[in-house]
Amino acid sequence: MSRARRRDTAPEVAIRREAHRRGLRYRVDAALPGMSRRRADMTFIGRRVAVFVDGCFWHSCPVHGTTPAANRDWWVAKLERNRERDHETDEHLHDLGWTVLRFWEHEDPIAAVDVIEHAVRRDGPGGRTLA
Repeated sequence: MSRARRRDTAPEVAIRREAHRRGLRYRVDAALPGMSRRRADMTFIGRRVAVFVDGCFWHSCPVHGTTPAANRDWWVAKLERNRERDHETDEHLHDLGWTVLRFWEHEDPIAAVDVIEHAVRRDGPGGRTLA
């Protein structure tokens, strides 16, 4: 587990590169408000948007997620706790008025940034978009 990258994975970098190309500016691996030990892959502080690029193994993707056969009970508990932690983080941020966007590592980076850009450029409850 110590060799698993916590940040700057290839899917995350691809999404960040495309977002930057479109003129979006963000913070990388920033601590979340009220949750100092949890971090988002990308945050748009002023717009209150948090973006997570979840790995298929670590976050139990329904399409690609697997469970190791060796020490299976431990891994099942570990991966379940990861899902619970993701849910707790989402709930906490929603309660603070943040928009939470989660993408799987196998998703198309351009399609992911389309969603991110829409969320970041939208202006409040009225849904106006910023130029």
